[in-house]
Amino acid sequence: MSDWLLIFFMFCLTFLPRYIPLALAGKVKIPHIIESSLKFVPIAVLSSIITQASLIREGEILINYSNHYFYAAIISILVSRITNQLYVIVSIGMMVFYILKLFS
Repeated sequence: MSDWLLIFFMFCLTFLPRYIPLALAGKVKIPHIIESSLKFVPIAVLSSIITQASLIREGEILINYSNHYFYAAIISILVSRITNQLYVIVSIGMMVFYILKLFS
């Protein structure tokens, strides 16, 4: 197979899957029930990432006194219930993590 033919097929395989959804974006009408359920996708994805990052260490669920990630996540959740300011939530969560890391 020639190099130019290979480059053309690689172009098609990378460009078309990205272009087709953009080309059809204004023409396809998504049903209301699907559209309303899609608003929960970011919350579900972030929840699974945060849960995995704060609870699982070396392939095991780790909920004990030495898991600083878990405590920082719990404090961040509590702060998020009090205030809805992302900067405050992240700052307090990181401060709790580093204070716990410093004293362990």
